[in-house]
Amino acid sequence: MSLAIISPGRNPKVWIDALAAIDPNLEIQVYPDISSPEKVEMALLWQHPPGYLSTFPNLKLISSLGAGVDHILSDPAVPESLPIVRIVDEKLTWSMTNYVVMGVLNFHRQITRYQADQKRKVWDMSNPEIPVKVGVMGVGALGGDVLDKLNYMGFEVCGFGFSEKKSFSYSYFSKDQLAEFLKNINVLVCLLPLTPETEGILNKDLFALCNPGTYLINVARGKHLIEEDLIPALESGQLAGAMLDVYRTEPLPENHPFWEESRICLTPHIASVTNPKAAAPQIVENFKRLKNNSTLLNLVNRQKGY
Repeated sequence: MSLAIISPGRNPKVWIDALAAIDPNLEIQVYPDISSPEKVEMALLWQHPPGYLSTFPNLKLISSLGAGVDHILSDPAVPESLPIVRIVDEKLTWSMTNYVVMGVLNFHRQITRYQADQKRKVWDMSNPEIPVKVGVMGVGALGGDVLDKLNYMGFEVCGFGFSEKKSFSYSYFSKDQLAEFLKNINVLVCLLPLTPETEGILNKDLFALCNPGTYLINVARGKHLIEEDLIPALESGQLAGAMLDVYRTEPLPENHPFWEESRICLTPHIASVTNPKAAAPQIVENFKRLKNNSTLLNLVNRQKGY
């Protein structure tokens, strides 16, 4: 019985070391050099080759190497009967919240404006703060923490989601209240899970519903954004700017227009990166639970997509 690490393009050593530190007796095989596929009963995945899991005849459990599972669910070859688990890590939440707070403060205190002023040697003390009300799309563990921290800092906040909530700590809007949600905010944070219902949700129609001058922060998935709709929304003034950490193609191609757009702040998918040392105990525990037919940690609901 062994684990397989399948994460093309990533150095697996940090994961091997982290897992071995928890259980030195683990048998670990690493893509693409998997010599005994019949032994693999648990696969640890990040951007695996579609269809590749069919090479493991005795696979019983899939674990994402991060919080997201859309890279797994998008593979039609993954059997419906296979349970999928994901990583839940307080450090992921901490990092994500810090990143979003940074983006909100950048807009609120106009840091991008002052950086441009510095280059032009302009001293402009007018309007040093933009009043903001922040709306977070996706109010799970990550979105909920973002709302809590921003609220603690004194910002007005509200949440949006695709399900009804009987009780919520802040103003909450469900999917049929999208227009009302957008009219209540001028900073839009996307933290939605990627599902067929949410893919492409950040598009020209949604931007048209926003208050003019809204600032966009997307830290969820690149496929949430229709990229060709963003620059026209900036040029029209419907959006004041954007902070993006995720893209449809990663790394972002050198000829992509986002590189040259001063109103877009780009970061290379680093808002919240899984720490192997923090994630390894969950993975090993689920491997033990698999062997003992016990309840799995952080089991994914396929219907919801997370």
